[in-house]
Amino acid sequence: MDEDALSLILKAAGDTTRRQILTLLVQEGALRVTALAAHFDMSLNSVSKHIKVLEEAGLVTRRTLGREHFIAAELEPLKLTEHWFAQLKSIWELRLAALEELLVSKE
Repeated sequence: MDEDALSLILKAAGDTTRRQILTLLVQEGALRVTALAAHFDMSLNSVSKHIKVLEEAGLVTRRTLGREHFIAAELEPLKLTEHWFAQLKSIWELRLAALEELLVSKE
């Protein structure tokens, strides 16, 4: 597993505004940066900084047409988090099974 990539994804997804940006992009498709910024009570520069973090994590892509920048969601990297959570779940399930076995053997 690419630990650095996972860390970037979790950092990016750890912020409410960035999660809202991703949600908007999934719901509406690619949007201009200015259209994204219109959904938030913050400066265009602040929204751009959030987009940059999402780009670094690979969660969004940017397409430039002339002076317009279009941002689109890229959900493929989330498979890293799914895999990591699946590993945690399997470890937890093994521990619960061991606990259950211990409890049954004490009866």
